[in-house]
Amino acid sequence: MLKLADSGLVVTQPGRSTIVSTIETQALSDARDVVAAMHELAVCETIGKLTEVHIDRMRSANSRFQKALEAGDAIAALKADDELHAVPVRASGNQALQAVLDRFGPVVRRAELLRFRSSDGQASLERHTKLIELCASGKAEDARRLAFDMWKSLPSSIDSVAQPQSG
Repeated sequence: MLKLADSGLVVTQPGRSTIVSTIETQALSDARDVVAAMHELAVCETIGKLTEVHIDRMRSANSRFQKALEAGDAIAALKADDELHAVPVRASGNQALQAVLDRFGPVVRRAELLRFRSSDGQASLERHTKLIELCASGKAEDARRLAFDMWKSLPSSIDSVAQPQSG
């Protein structure tokens, strides 16, 4: 609960209540930018070091992501997205990078979830596929830039997320 409170996701009144907080636009924008930079760093540090096993893990996660989107399961899509992006983060071995993501990642979760429930979910799938191709081919500059842009493209406010898909 303390971790959620530290991230600003809940407001606690000890002995009384804990409520889910609203996310302020500036806090979301700040966290999004920090998360984007950390994922860029992870990709930078691992291009040329990722093995075929790493790439296969990313492809497998992206396949699960696609199936989740097709099923309209944003929670499963979020889990698969986490697994895909965790590959370069873990492969980097950078504990400071991981700590920063642990601190600010939860702030962007709602924006990610809303994206995956919207018509923009398909664009995420396409970006994932391209990122995997770039990582597999060792194109560090393009992979780094795409990793950053994927996260930077998250909306800076919850209200600016595209409307959910119907049907």
